[in-house]
Amino acid sequence: METIIKLVERMKPFFEKVSNNKYLRAIRDGFVSCIPVILFSSLFILVACVPEIFDYHWPESISGVLWQAYNGSMGILAMLMVATIAKSLTGSINNTLPKLRQINDTSVMIVSIICLLLLAVEPIKGGYAAEFMGTKGLLSAFVVAFIVPNIYKFFVSRNITIKLPEEVPHYIAQTFADLIPLSVAILAFWLFSIGFKNVTGMMFGAWILEVFKPLFVAADGYVGVAIIYGAMALFWFVGIHGPSIVEPAVTAIYIANIEMNLQIVSGGGHATAILTHPTSYFVATIGGTGATLMFCAMCAFIAKSKQLKAVGRASMIPVCFAVNEPILFGAPIVLNPVLFVPFILAPILNVWTFKFFVDVLGMNSFSFILPWTTPAPIGLVVGTGFAPLAFALAPLLLVMDAVLYYPFFRVYDAQLVEREAAVARGEIVEDEPEAVPSKAEPVAAAEIKAPSEEKTVLVLCASGATSSMLAKAISKGADERHVSVKSIAMAYGQHKDVITDYDLIVLAPQMASMYDELKHDCDEKGVKSTTTSGREYVDLTRDPGKALDFALACMAN
Repeated sequence: METIIKLVERMKPFFEKVSNNKYLRAIRDGFVSCIPVILFSSLFILVACVPEIFDYHWPESISGVLWQAYNGSMGILAMLMVATIAKSLTGSINNTLPKLRQINDTSVMIVSIICLLLLAVEPIKGGYAAEFMGTKGLLSAFVVAFIVPNIYKFFVSRNITIKLPEEVPHYIAQTFADLIPLSVAILAFWLFSIGFKNVTGMMFGAWILEVFKPLFVAADGYVGVAIIYGAMALFWFVGIHGPSIVEPAVTAIYIANIEMNLQIVSGGGHATAILTHPTSYFVATIGGTGATLMFCAMCAFIAKSKQLKAVGRASMIPVCFAVNEPILFGAPIVLNPVLFVPFILAPILNVWTFKFFVDVLGMNSFSFILPWTTPAPIGLVVGTGFAPLAFALAPLLLVMDAVLYYPFFRVYDAQLVEREAAVARGEIVEDEPEAVPSKAEPVAAAEIKAPSEEKTVLVLCASGATSSMLAKAISKGADERHVSVKSIAMAYGQHKDVITDYDLIVLAPQMASMYDELKHDCDEKGVKSTTTSGREYVDLTRDPGKALDFALACMAN
């Protein structure tokens, strides 16, 4: 086992490079931007469809209005995603260009929408068919969003533009500067679409779905889901945010499957597609990646070691809402050989059991999306449309996870008890805390002074959940001491346009591989930035005073 762990550790630089890939990040950022739209549309579908489970049917007029809200949001998801992905990729490209020669991201977003319509959406009399504006157009949206910013980059980086006299206002000159890449992109996709349809007899959007259909089917099998969810846990085990690497590659499958399941259930059929966002949220990652809810409960309520008991009780509430970084770094689980096997296997066994319930026992798979912070048993029941078997599956998964984790928990707990006893006898010295990864020079406590004017701190993580724990700790510490420091949390990527609004930006350890990019952006705009080790981050979230001192020290450098 330790050989496997060492091998994975040696590959960590490669994994981090994959995690930093600008195209995967663009997909992730684009999806994060569209999450409110997906949740909004799902709310209306829950209202429209759930009453039918209890044999109540809305009048046709009300049902039509509810579905109109869904179709006006989820029904144009591909158009929204192509714009947000293209915007994110443009931001990454702009980081490599001179500050006085930047790509206009608004123009890129508009052109990407136009190119998607030309490439993937069937023209009909008076407009376009709606079928490929939604989830069916996502693969085409990825293609367009990757190509259009690079077309702009070719012309902007070489300063190939229409030059106007200096007297012309900048905003007018910018319009003409965008004209050449805009025209080339639209013409290229228009001509390609015409030629492609003449050769194949179908639009590109329908063709690419056919090409990837075998991959969709394979990913939905027992081997496919094991690879996907096992990989997420494996990456997290070495301290890399696994979903940031894996989910961008399967986002299109997730969304297409949830849409397909909804249509099947609405028609009275059996929804069987397994690979969806709710499967990840409420089956594979009960309590967070690694399905750590029951391990955390064991730490909180039956652990004999002081360390596990303290970490478990402090982490229990966050883990119930799928925020498990406190237990990952506090136990720790990350890079802990004793817990490697259950951490990898629990998500896989959970999804296999879910698939068995769907394929063999006839339970409907997920057809509704809920916020990922919904407690897993509730999300499982509601997301499957209150399927009767879901009420049995939810407790079964918890029991399975408990049985799998228990022997490894007992071994690790016994090791810590023995170590704590040795420390108490003075035979060994307590471990020193992990050092901050040299992102900010330490400042003596005596040198930390309260700011004379209000300071603002932004904490970033993958989704904005883990970062909110530190942000709240900093704000609480400031309130207790009556210090003028405010702190909020965001998901990484949402900060791009608001960096200068903050005096300090802190990156959570789960996103440490992104620190070089963050530091580059912050340094250019004169904003302080830092990150921490996993153990220190957990300690800071539990101690508001220490969290405030940490923020003040970083701003004092």
